[in-house]
Amino acid sequence: MARAAHVRPRQPGRPRLTAEPDLRARALDTALDLFAAHGIATTSLRDIARSAGITPALLHYYFGGKPQLVETLIAERLLPVVGQMREAMQKAEGNSAALIAGFVGAAFALIERYPWFPPLWAREVLCEGGALRELLMQRIAPLIPQQLEQQFRAAQTRGELNPDLDPRLLVVSLIGLTLFTAASAPIWRGIFRADDIDNEALRRHTLALLDRGIGLG
Repeated sequence: MARAAHVRPRQPGRPRLTAEPDLRARALDTALDLFAAHGIATTSLRDIARSAGITPALLHYYFGGKPQLVETLIAERLLPVVGQMREAMQKAEGNSAALIAGFVGAAFALIERYPWFPPLWAREVLCEGGALRELLMQRIAPLIPQQLEQQFRAAQTRGELNPDLDPRLLVVSLIGLTLFTAASAPIWRGIFRADDIDNEALRRHTLALLDRGIGLG
């Protein structure tokens, strides 16, 4: 738990800002960790403030209420991660093998850098009633899943992909082999005593599996 900041007694009116320049970022990082571990609905602003070592009043000063905090997380944390995935895809457009390798490589690199992403995705997108499902459907799907499907369909027409595959399900498989594998790591690592398998090993395994399974040209 983060060490509590020393804050003077609050005077009437807006809370006095602390001198720490990274306080706002620390509050966002703390919120992400708690949302990933416990869910957005069950995590209160008071929980976030306590874990971040700040006052609830200061959270309200920075973000307003909880909905505004969630919107800030989407804009400043989630969508930039999606943007990095999109950049990796754009570099490989027109080459199905490079596209798949780029997606898988970028996915595991981002999972390494942002360990909160897979559990947050599993809780708030995959589960029914998740708070971020609409975000996926309306703002992320056009950027990554739908564009991947279009490029795979074009590659299939060029004879680069196995004609028996459904390009839509290929996208589902890619997401499952990366995000779902990472989100479920505590389970399968415990079952197989597989603490020796890191993200680089997962990347190599996934690419080997896909390379032989989808018949890349």
